[in-house]
Amino acid sequence: MPQGDIADDPVALRSDRMCRFFTGVMRRQMMRGFRAVRLLKPGLPDLPEDAPVVVYSNHPGWWDPVFYIVLQRTFFADREGYGPMEAEALERYGFMKRIGIFGVDAETRAGAARFLRVGTHILSDPKRMVWMTAQGRFADPRARPVAMRPGLSHLMARLEGAVALPLAMEYPFWSEKRPEALAAFGTPVRIGGNAKAWQAALEDALTETQDRLAAAAIARDPAAFYRVIGGRSGVGGIYGMWSRGRAWIGGHRYQSDHLSDDTTDTTN
Repeated sequence: MPQGDIADDPVALRSDRMCRFFTGVMRRQMMRGFRAVRLLKPGLPDLPEDAPVVVYSNHPGWWDPVFYIVLQRTFFADREGYGPMEAEALERYGFMKRIGIFGVDAETRAGAARFLRVGTHILSDPKRMVWMTAQGRFADPRARPVAMRPGLSHLMARLEGAVALPLAMEYPFWSEKRPEALAAFGTPVRIGGNAKAWQAALEDALTETQDRLAAAAIARDPAAFYRVIGGRSGVGGIYGMWSRGRAWIGGHRYQSDHLSDDTTDTTN
């Protein structure tokens, strides 16, 4: 990076120890907040080992960066993960610079230039990756068309051989007290060309991935997913105690969920 930016170099500031600690915290948060964390089959597509990767996604809710952290450690433990965050907010949570977060101001030319400069620096090493909500704002996961800010396409046009991996996320309620955290990886995007060509290819790939996840979410079939984390099931409280007691009196096995969770766990 240029000398003037060295104090804020996210590669130099990142601490793997802090990343591991924070990942554990975020995994517990998702276990408490969701019935389960699931990845749509067939799971993670093959990615070239010699190319840097940018995972770009829709932006359905507050949980998105937490989901990123869990997916990063589960499926990309051999790569260093980084991600942009609004610069003013990052100054309030300075410790996040230690887990690979770097500040940007997308509303200014200087901020856009810094994003491109820092992104290119990070992705100069194929063992690094960037995660980002390419829509730049919260949006319903079923809203169409899927519109993305142009920053990612300009970054990809600058990088030689980099891969963009679309990621769709949703947090629907199925049949239980807690929602599901659902994700799907799409087909990796690896093209040549200028930012305009990248923009069209990136939006098309993200739209297809969101459509595929939406269909699976509507079908409510846990067997269509791998279970990344098993969360909390059942309603708990007095009703949960009553249901357990009724099952015991009736001599049959207590089933905490209304929906059978016939799901394959990930091996990680």
